Amino acid sequence: MSSSNSRKPFLLAFPGPLRDQLVAAVLSGEKVSTTGLLADYEAAREELPVIGERSGLIDSDGREVAVIEVTDVRVLPLGAVDLQHALDEGEGYGSVAEWRTGHERFWHSAKMRKALGNPEFTVDDETLVVAERFRVVRSG
Repeated sequence: MSSSNSRKPFLLAFPGPLRDQLVAAVLSGEKVSTTGLLADYEAAREELPVIGERSGLIDSDGREVAVIEVTDVRVLPLGAVDLQHALDEGEGYGSVAEWRTGHERFWHSAKMRKALGNPEFTVDDETLVVAERFRVVRSG
């Protein structure tokens, strides 16, 4: 039985330099959106985020460094991701094409393909993604 204080972890990328960079961008206010593969939620048998849901932002050391609240969730084809969403990811992308190149590099990585259970996994314009917006409600 979980207590009222327990929250679902909010995990960005895998532990390591990329997660550290993304967590820092959330804490600085630069990152207010993120994108995941619907296939990843399905492989992990994880429910999609719900507007209003609060989660603990977890750093590479497994510590909760902030609490975030989901403000919007959209499931859409990868080809429909817009510039505002890409900019709001806070990773310095100047275009949707740059954003997509960075994300495809991650989604096509050996670690991600292993997590999906598909060593041949690739994305295309029709691949469904989960575009999530959030805000920090408590840090530290």
